[in-house]
Amino acid sequence: MATIKLTQAVVDGLTCPIGKKKQEYVDINRTGLYVAATSSSANYYLRYKDRNGKTSHIKLGNTSAIKLYEAKQRVKQLHAEIASGSLTEDKPVPIFRDFFIKDYLPYSKSRKRSWTKDESLFRCHLDQEFGNKRLDQITRSQAELFHMSLVDIKKLSPAQADHAIKVLKTALNFACNHSIISDNPIARFKLFNAPNIVNNILTEEELNRFIHVLKTDKNRSTCLLILWLMSTGSRLNSALASRWTDINRSSRTWTIPSELSKNKRICSIPLNDSSLKILDQLGTEEKYDYLFINHKTGERLKSVHTGFKALRIKAGIGKFRIHDCRHQFASAAISEGRTLYEVSQLLNHRTIITSARYAHLSTKTLQEASAAASKAMFKEF
Repeated sequence: MATIKLTQAVVDGLTCPIGKKKQEYVDINRTGLYVAATSSSANYYLRYKDRNGKTSHIKLGNTSAIKLYEAKQRVKQLHAEIASGSLTEDKPVPIFRDFFIKDYLPYSKSRKRSWTKDESLFRCHLDQEFGNKRLDQITRSQAELFHMSLVDIKKLSPAQADHAIKVLKTALNFACNHSIISDNPIARFKLFNAPNIVNNILTEEELNRFIHVLKTDKNRSTCLLILWLMSTGSRLNSALASRWTDINRSSRTWTIPSELSKNKRICSIPLNDSSLKILDQLGTEEKYDYLFINHKTGERLKSVHTGFKALRIKAGIGKFRIHDCRHQFASAAISEGRTLYEVSQLLNHRTIITSARYAHLSTKTLQEASAAASKAMFKEF
């Protein structure tokens, strides 16, 4: 917040400083008038105390739509109404449940591919805690207690608890941007930020057992999908949504459209010998649009978690998730001497930093190379 002498020339030049989301410029005369500037707009506001002594805000209009003298005149009128008790209150602040369903969720749907996770976190956790509260009744202390209870009472992981707070924070930011509330009480909320990198890599023995099950089990659709993930290092959702039009056998590539790619970039996955053999076994080419089909329904395969769990148990494997097939692929590539940069490109990571989780595997390969060089030189040492 900056206190300055507001003149028309000054107002016309007000902008939000780089690195900030919003900047308030308060009239030096302390009339309650201020300009709130964001990266996209600047608006006049009146800050005042309501009859309950609570700080409230009234939006007067955009600085490009009304002049400063008009804003000052409106401030005088509002002060008179406040003093006489005749000020007409703004429309009631909505309760969180109504706001989330009617306003925020449609916004999330239009901009986030993961909007279903927002809806799930609201339905399972946020609604119970904040659903009946008005947006301006949500406090930081309530959010902090809720954040801790998700881990201590509901036994969620710290990462899941952080996701719930992020959704709440984003929703309240949306309310601020639309002048429904004046401030976000959790704007600088401290998250757990617990390390959540998990790499479940199968041993050679476990891998051999698992591949044997995948090659012989009768649930062929799920088995071939898992083999595909292990052969290409791709993500599950990309594989489930893959179409035969995305496959180019002559160039040995699989193109993942930007709308199916996590980093929103078109990705070209090289097809190795094992992945080409999997394509030959699918039996869906020229019959269906999608590669992986539920042959009972004729629709594309949508969920394989139950089948995957059964296959994992049959192979006698403990902790191993579907996403770990991707890690297994990266581990195999690095163990064969491929660089982190190459693995980063194969996994379609935006930067090599994302592939740093496999650095310890790369170091192991270098140690083995160093040991081989030492053995060659110092046979009698």
